[in-house]
Amino acid sequence: MTENNINELQQTTFDSIRQQDQSGNDFWSARALAKVLDYSEYRHFLPVLERAKDACRNSGQSVSDHFEDVLGMVEIGSGAKRQLPDVHLSRYACYLVVQNGDPTKSVIANGQTYFAMQTRRQELADNQVFTRLSEDEKRLAIRNELALHNKQLAAAAKDTGVETSLDYAIFQDHGYRGLYGGLAAKDIHARKGLKKSQKILDHMGSTELAANLFRATQTEEKLKRDQVNSRQQANQTHLEVGRKVRQTIKDLGGTLPEALPTPEKSIKQIASAQKKLNKLDDVAND
Repeated sequence: MTENNINELQQTTFDSIRQQDQSGNDFWSARALAKVLDYSEYRHFLPVLERAKDACRNSGQSVSDHFEDVLGMVEIGSGAKRQLPDVHLSRYACYLVVQNGDPTKSVIANGQTYFAMQTRRQELADNQVFTRLSEDEKRLAIRNELALHNKQLAAAAKDTGVETSLDYAIFQDHGYRGLYGGLAAKDIHARKGLKKSQKILDHMGSTELAANLFRATQTEEKLKRDQVNSRQQANQTHLEVGRKVRQTIKDLGGTLPEALPTPEKSIKQIASAQKKLNKLDDVAND
């Protein structure tokens, strides 16, 4: 299947059942989503909904913000309709639903790609300040966010038994190998032509940083959701998530991370220049 066909399938399958409330916010009917995800009966879909709610709760989000219990009119045959319980799902809720569905169903595999990327795109589109930033400013913003999520990822990995600095280095290498098509951190470092003291994350453009941020956040969620309890399983999880993000980039026709250019300026240089500008602004405003 070509990239265009994949995108068309995702668009047809999920956007066709998207609805809007009176405020113009997108939502999906759980009953409609269950049908397109190939669940023969809604009752078989209910456990998936519950797992998605648990994932929402565990991520620190309010379940009620993303899962709204409603009564909806449902066709029961011969044109007749009956009022039955339904759930209005936000885009994020749909993402959690497909992440917790049966991955052997091809439509769910497509859904995992679709909602993951669309959720992230929507987050960035909603942030009008971010869209006005220069490339250097975007790099700095994403790098700071990645630093925060790497700490959270390290904490989640520690709960699985990734305790020593060597354990964590091996764990991180698995994530890079998945995302970069088998390249380890030292390989990426060499491809970028960096000195031993330079960090690869400080020499990535905004697109490459965003891919690594997505890898980190999704690995953290999966470690918690799957209740991973061993170093070996944690390493494998990180590898699989990296591969999934890589495949998503391929499916969307993006440039693979190892093929992206290395910026001339490092994050440290950008941060230093930003500090100088802030000092000049402070002096000018005194």
